[in-house]
Amino acid sequence: MANDFGYLEKTLEVYRRIETEQQANIEKAGGMMADAVAADQLIHVYGGGGHTTLVMGEMFFRAGGLANINPIMETGLSVFNQALKYLELERCVNYGAHIMRYYKLQKDELLIIFHNIGINAATIDAALEAKKAGVKIVAVSSSHWQQEMPPEHFIRHPSGKNLFDLADVCIDDYNPVGDCAVSVPGFETPIAPNSNLVDFYIAHRLEIECVKQCVARGIEPPVWRSANAPGGDEFNAKYVAKYSPRVKAL
Repeated sequence: MANDFGYLEKTLEVYRRIETEQQANIEKAGGMMADAVAADQLIHVYGGGGHTTLVMGEMFFRAGGLANINPIMETGLSVFNQALKYLELERCVNYGAHIMRYYKLQKDELLIIFHNIGINAATIDAALEAKKAGVKIVAVSSSHWQQEMPPEHFIRHPSGKNLFDLADVCIDDYNPVGDCAVSVPGFETPIAPNSNLVDFYIAHRLEIECVKQCVARGIEPPVWRSANAPGGDEFNAKYVAKYSPRVKAL
């Protein structure tokens, strides 16, 4: 049998820890998402830079996913920009604030911010701007990075704030500093990050919780069917008509 040096078990261990230690936070965040559905509001999702932006794609226009997701897509921060360029931009003060202002989030709307590090400028400025507008924030990030990175480290936002300082609900993804889960004997550099696997898991757990709470309230949640399955386009047409004027990425 191939040796994965504990990668599978370490990833499953994080999933299990989330289920035991973060369940209450997931339920609270899922309730806020259900509130947004009930109020016919969009659920805004933002990734604060690099690979954390991928979770927006996982939640947006996805079979079995919520149709009222508004991904705050910023190519400059994403892996679809040149790597060294997005690295600079996610450290650029006020860049995240400008992105939030462009999307014009309104008071009492919901914003889910993913960033496993949770200290960089593009994340903190976005959260500060959202709070200024009266937006509710669910943060998915790692307490390890926020607590263990030196206060004076250059990637920190000038305010010194952590993402969890600014959120209404905090969901810990337990990502270790350095992001990698495996050390191969005889090789010094750690490998095999799993933060995206964990954050994707949390994203789908939030969707499950939202749908569960909507059904319990007697509310039909707007959920996409696969566009590639028979009848998918026909079923989704009502959501396309409803949300395409409101969701910039549709």
